[in-house]
Amino acid sequence: MVVKKSQSVKEQVSRQLLPMVRKPARYIGGEINQIRKDPAQIQIRVGLCFPDIYEIAMSHTGLAILYEVINRIPAVAAERIFAPWLDAEEVMRKEGIALFSLESRTAAADFDILGFSMTNELCYTNLLNMLDLAGLEVRAADRKEEDPLIIVGGQAANCAEPIAPFVDLFVLGQGEEAAVQLVQLYQSARQRGDNKQQFLRQAARSLPFVYVPALYNCSGGGSQPIRFEAIEEGLPLRFEDAQLDDFDNAPVPEAPIVPFVQAVHERISIEVMRGCPGRCRFCQAGYCRRPMRYRSVDRIVELAKKQYENTGFDTISLLSLSTGEYPWLEELIEKLTAWFAPLHVGLSVPSLRVGQQLKLLPQLMTSVRKGGLTIAVEAADERLRQAIRKPISDADLFAAVRSAYQAGFQKVKLYFMVGLPGETDADIVRIVDLSYELGRLRKEIDGKLASVSASVSWLVPKPHTPFQWLGQKPLEYFQRARGLLLDRRNQLRARCVQVKYHKMERSVLESAMGRGDRRLADVIETAWRSGAKFDLWDEAFDFPLWTKAFAEHGMDLCAEACRSFTPEQILPWAHLGGPKESYLLRQYQQALRELSL
Repeated sequence: MVVKKSQSVKEQVSRQLLPMVRKPARYIGGEINQIRKDPAQIQIRVGLCFPDIYEIAMSHTGLAILYEVINRIPAVAAERIFAPWLDAEEVMRKEGIALFSLESRTAAADFDILGFSMTNELCYTNLLNMLDLAGLEVRAADRKEEDPLIIVGGQAANCAEPIAPFVDLFVLGQGEEAAVQLVQLYQSARQRGDNKQQFLRQAARSLPFVYVPALYNCSGGGSQPIRFEAIEEGLPLRFEDAQLDDFDNAPVPEAPIVPFVQAVHERISIEVMRGCPGRCRFCQAGYCRRPMRYRSVDRIVELAKKQYENTGFDTISLLSLSTGEYPWLEELIEKLTAWFAPLHVGLSVPSLRVGQQLKLLPQLMTSVRKGGLTIAVEAADERLRQAIRKPISDADLFAAVRSAYQAGFQKVKLYFMVGLPGETDADIVRIVDLSYELGRLRKEIDGKLASVSASVSWLVPKPHTPFQWLGQKPLEYFQRARGLLLDRRNQLRARCVQVKYHKMERSVLESAMGRGDRRLADVIETAWRSGAKFDLWDEAFDFPLWTKAFAEHGMDLCAEACRSFTPEQILPWAHLGGPKESYLLRQYQQALRELSL
């Protein structure tokens, strides 16, 4: 695809793109609180890219923070670049319209840096697609000196090898301060007249959270042992996650952009703490976002007031991996309620753990939207919960739900996983039984059945967790488990229980990709060139296309997903941040002992 100059892109977007798409507001920019800098004062342009559509991107808190902190740097402008949906892409390719930013409709290829927030492995094909729409070669080795620097950060960067050949530089860990350091280093390099390779070498040597794949040979995978070595002396062989120490004073957007199209989460979003006191053995975020850090109550209230004044959103969402563990939650809710209840602004308190705080919360939630209570139970059997470090007793669970019904909640949403080690058929069937019992519990309060939604996902073992050595259950196992759940719901005639399932083929692909090595780069490119994109969306996901792509490169997709690792093997992500492997291994072995496996 030929890249158009930015001026012609502006014209083409207005005349040829916007009239032809279903939701033109995704592509026009100009929203309230958008940041536009004087072009004459800009030395460095950073494109903040998100490999999904506008509604998803605008709900991503991390992207909003990066937009804020990078735009605070003098002479640097950060603009948003999102993946166009299928209808827009069709027009763009037909008319030769290059991928562009929302703020100024500048062609993506005209930026100095394109930084991608990669939240999921199934966005890999969208990374390649966006590079191609920008008129750039997808492989880093094929791009030119004048092309933008391609950077990837986010959760998926901690298992970077499958997309390493496409990326110039990975940023590991938490991005607020790391992004600023990296951009300032790039500024200095530009002022000295350094070329791209000189900058990459300097970043690799001076910033411990930076991984530059071109400076390393990474071979092996499958039946061959992984070999990872630097191409020259003095380069680090292991990289550390960037950390944010002063969380209370960390930058938070006080005037976030108000979307033109309703976003998935359109609300005042404030992260109350970072890290998680729990150590659920399947949860990558719980292990990679250490240590625990808290934002003060007064700071949270201050931020909520400022965001409300600048946006008018009618809901405040208190974000964290486990908001119920915030030490001053009662005080925080009381203060927010006192200020915002008269304004008819509600509170959303997600990520609650079942425990004493959850039992107390309904007494405090006079302004909390009580449509439904969401609890991540994960396993229906207490034995499995203990083994995965989700220490919820049935007694606490029932007490919490009963208390919620008494406070006015009418619906319950439960999250479960199938495919855990040591799981039996009885454990799977128990998902329906437990959901039904919790639905009937409401009868004790007001004589009615509660509406219970049981959302079932399929375990995807993740890097940097104790389950990283574990092979995923075969696809046939998940298919059989779904049948067991359906049969049990029919047996009980549990009409108050709705069981929803994640797409199991997508979970299989996620497992194969998420713990993959550099061999998968060829598979990803083949799949993309065959039409794979938006793999997180049912409208676009094509599992047979992926099985064919794996087969073309001598691999079986399902076998890769089910592959287990021994403690003696070098893992494809061993060099990429995360906790110490010895600690994770102890946790894994302890889980197996607890399950008598």
